[in-house]
Amino acid sequence: MEHQPAVRTVQLSGGVTLELGRRTLIMGILNATPDSFSDGGSYANVSAAVERAKQMAEEGADIIDIGGESTRPGFTPVSEEEEISRVVPVIRALREALPQMALSIDTYKAETARHALEAGAHIVNDIWALQYSPEMAKVVAEFGCPVIVNHNRPERDYTDFVADVLADLQESVRIAHEAGVRDEQIWLDPGIGFAKDYAENIAMMGRLSDLAALGYPVLLGTSRKGFIGQALGGVPVNDRVEGTAATVTLGIAQGCGIVRVHDVRAMKRTAMMTDAIVYRDRQRG
Repeated sequence: MEHQPAVRTVQLSGGVTLELGRRTLIMGILNATPDSFSDGGSYANVSAAVERAKQMAEEGADIIDIGGESTRPGFTPVSEEEEISRVVPVIRALREALPQMALSIDTYKAETARHALEAGAHIVNDIWALQYSPEMAKVVAEFGCPVIVNHNRPERDYTDFVADVLADLQESVRIAHEAGVRDEQIWLDPGIGFAKDYAENIAMMGRLSDLAALGYPVLLGTSRKGFIGQALGGVPVNDRVEGTAATVTLGIAQGCGIVRVHDVRAMKRTAMMTDAIVYRDRQRG
């Protein structure tokens, strides 16, 4: 593999660790929202969220990504106060129920991130790549946590699509560095489904190795997204597991080290099979 992720251990708060570069890490999606595109309302109370997280842990999740605001197309933004009230009780409960599980907070608001990290989250997952909230990079630097910078744009005003995506992400890296975020804290996400149409999503899927070549860990989040439904002839959200598996396999083959998914058991198995080939020289046993 030309752009295999570097092998390294990531030390998180609370004694939690992640190892990158020997196998694909699975990030399970936990939406503490009433209006998520896929499972809105299913895990909006703490007990249901904890049970779902336990299930994902049993199925092979390495990270649980907790979100308090839907980011589906046409979503309705919520206030920081509302978002905090949704995610903080879930994070606290998960730290107690699953003390060795890595937790990420899916937010682009700095105060939500701060409250989540104080409650026990380990990673910030920012869909606006540190370019929405001016304080977000400072919060990440203060806590010394990994941050996932997800490509996004207010408008699809590209001139050279892939080059523009890479340049946007490099600008986010600059913002991070300027705030004191260390290079080893930065993970990149191509932002599949964000400010991209069908053709652009497909094009980005074919150029993920260009992103991996920048040298940062790459997270791929394609699970159940609209371009998969379109490619499969209009299948509904909950019937996109095979399409998601195809994108996961392609992403791993191009150097993506973390995948963000709804269907943890199926994608864990997909990743294990792909890893057996891609990481054959690195896996133990």
